[in-house]
Amino acid sequence: MRHLPGWLVGLCAAAALVALAGCTTTTTTTSDGNVVPTPAASAADPERRAQARLELAGLYFARGQNQIALDEIRQALLARPDMPEAIGLRALVMAAMGDGVGAEASFQRAMQLSPGDAGLIHNHGWFLCNEHRWAEAEAAFDRAIAVPRYDGVARSWMAKGACQARAGRWAEAERSLSRSYELDPTSPVTAFNLAEVLLRRGELQRARFYVGRINAVPEQVNAQSLWLAARIERRIGDTTALQDYGRKLRERFPQAPETLRFERGRFED
Repeated sequence: MRHLPGWLVGLCAAAALVALAGCTTTTTTTSDGNVVPTPAASAADPERRAQARLELAGLYFARGQNQIALDEIRQALLARPDMPEAIGLRALVMAAMGDGVGAEASFQRAMQLSPGDAGLIHNHGWFLCNEHRWAEAEAAFDRAIAVPRYDGVARSWMAKGACQARAGRWAEAERSLSRSYELDPTSPVTAFNLAEVLLRRGELQRARFYVGRINAVPEQVNAQSLWLAARIERRIGDTTALQDYGRKLRERFPQAPETLRFERGRFED
């Protein structure tokens, strides 16, 4: 099964930082690109030291510096061994490094320590999706959605729908993504994935509507959203609109893989 293109990739990185919401440490970036805490944070009590290290780990993880992120997580856990946020982030870093066994063990430990953490459950669901453990992933997203006062419900519906799409379950994916869109109609990630699913299902006018919402906002337009719009117009048969999206791809994103596919006519790749 070919993965859906688009902004879905950013989902895991965004989710990873949910655990860091309580961190307030000031940091400094050095000339060599390293991020260091202020001396005040480093000299604090164990709880603050753990929070400072966790924040650093999240920053390194977001930059793709996974080994350094793991080192910072180890320092956080030396200060506070039972810190579920650090163990949950360790799970995500391990997953990014291809250590599925270690990631699963860390997720399970973190959820033992914080069983009602919807963000943690969501992250585990996304990990399971990436492992192609479809049924377990869907159950995890459902558990996250069911947590009272969870402020990431729309995000979990979106992830659930994206995962169902990856499994080729297009009807279920449409329902889940539509629910996410109802809860947060401003999300370009949801709109993109919903448009992709609708294209796969032959719902071309609806697909055009959702991707059009993205491309109407200049800050949200990217090569992927223009490419998706072009694919939809080609299926509809609107050659004028198709060529217009091709022109925009060439002008704005001349080096993008999507532009190359357009030029080569590889619309079904």
